[in-house]
Amino acid sequence: MKTVQDYIRTIPDFPHEGIMFRDVTTLFADPRGFRIAIDQLLHPYAGQPIVKVVGLEARGFILGGAIAHQLSVGFVPIRKKGKLPGKTIEQSYTLEYGEAIMEVHDDALQAGEKVLLVDDLLATGGTAEAGIKLIERMGAEVIGCAFIIDLPDLGGRKKLEALNMDVHALCAFDGD
Repeated sequence: MKTVQDYIRTIPDFPHEGIMFRDVTTLFADPRGFRIAIDQLLHPYAGQPIVKVVGLEARGFILGGAIAHQLSVGFVPIRKKGKLPGKTIEQSYTLEYGEAIMEVHDDALQAGEKVLLVDDLLATGGTAEAGIKLIERMGAEVIGCAFIIDLPDLGGRKKLEALNMDVHALCAFDGD
């Protein structure tokens, strides 16, 4: 039986030399692989009082929408600055090559709501941390962070766990 990891393609030297890019589009394109990933991502959170799933741009939208549908809850996108049409709140975060800003609509979450944060990949944890800060600034509570891939050598899981986050990843790739 194939695992989620079996559906993920590795592309060497993308986006630049020395990077082993873990491409989840091959997972998304396979109906069985996609179903397995969605089921495994939401399994630890089944039965918990989640009212919204928050997806991080961009592949987190694909996963988050499918998980929200399965849980029969709402979906909230956290996007790069300038992509949302309404009034937003923003959070800057550090990238390996500079800084970026994420935004969410200021009315997307309500105080006390329990949410699940979803993305495809956990690397340094900067994007996820920015998402967590946005969610918490709105008064909502992150009950878990779910990812397809963890790159443990880059320290993202440790960063999120230091924020007292429950981190769930379906597979890990070392040395990236």
